[in-house]
Amino acid sequence: MTKPVAIVIGGGSTGAATAHDLALRGLKVILVERGEIASGTTGRCHCLLHSGGRYCVKDQEAGIECIEENIMLRKIMPDGLELNDGLFIAITDSDMDYKDKFIAGCEACHIPWEELTPQQALAIEPNLNPNLKAAIRVPDGVFEALRFCLSFLATAKKNGAEIHPYIEVLDLLSTGQGAIKGVHVQDRTSGRVYDIEGDIVISATGPWAGDIAAMAGASVPIQPTPGVMVSMNQRVVNLVVNRLNKAADGDIIVPQRQTSIIGTTSWPVDHADYIPVPEDHIQMMLEKGAELVPGIRQARMRGVFAVARPLIASAGQADGRELSRTFECFDHAKRDGVEGFVTITGGKATTARAMAEKTADVVCRKLGLDAPCRTRDTVLVSYREYYI
Repeated sequence: MTKPVAIVIGGGSTGAATAHDLALRGLKVILVERGEIASGTTGRCHCLLHSGGRYCVKDQEAGIECIEENIMLRKIMPDGLELNDGLFIAITDSDMDYKDKFIAGCEACHIPWEELTPQQALAIEPNLNPNLKAAIRVPDGVFEALRFCLSFLATAKKNGAEIHPYIEVLDLLSTGQGAIKGVHVQDRTSGRVYDIEGDIVISATGPWAGDIAAMAGASVPIQPTPGVMVSMNQRVVNLVVNRLNKAADGDIIVPQRQTSIIGTTSWPVDHADYIPVPEDHIQMMLEKGAELVPGIRQARMRGVFAVARPLIASAGQADGRELSRTFECFDHAKRDGVEGFVTITGGKATTARAMAEKTADVVCRKLGLDAPCRTRDTVLVSYREYYI
């Protein structure tokens, strides 16, 4: 029996997890990515394995998604995570006023938490601001973006998936009767232009989802919302350090190998490919980072980068801080009258597996397949095996 062919566009965390899920369900999967794997949004994020703490007060749907997937990833990705935990620290009276809201939010989202005295927090992280007033420990973690994606893709390859980096989608192929039948692509290494046909096309392109949807005469309510991050040349903390307050600019330091990443700002842009890096945002990161860890001032900047978050916009919401970090799968047959085409967007790298499950459920339903999700219990092979 011939397997249905699913074409996945996008080689970031969502596309990689979707390829893995669909391959486990028995589909023939072809993934195309216009650059290297994890070269888009996933590869330029601060690589936080979210506990959900950053969202547990104002965006509890996203907070619950994050902690559930955090727990699951710890079981299925043993070779790709640094499970170092995180601290939310209070420095000002305003931070202290937020503490009870934060603890209530953790309880509502079922996020494990532990309150530490300032002395206990400083014993764990001696580089913290010595004037801190309180600290809450949560199960944050850290991942390396490329390894994160390759863990999903290596497992997908073992189940028959084809992975094609440097293949850019120029257009979607139409049947001429309101349906998509494949992709028109260009190999960016050779210049060759050709078609790939399949039974369904899945766009997992993050902030570029609107561009791909437009090729089908469809739309998604995406708002590319970048943030500037600054990488320092020292690992100044071992745990993730967050400001104990509502989300704001420069409120997190993420240790990443021997570096520290200070993040992040937030503003809307028209297109994810053209993101300026304002100088005042860089200075703000350094100043706000030093409020959390004064020793940041003694470190040198290693690099500055910006990435567009794929936030799902709602009518009347322009401020990226107010947009939910949850995700949504769009069946364009229902939304736009375009059959054979699905978009998955929003979310976080932490929730990529859940995003893939939801997408694969939609795909299988559309193709008439009875194939339950198996990614919750399938331990991923090592990212090292991607190149075998």
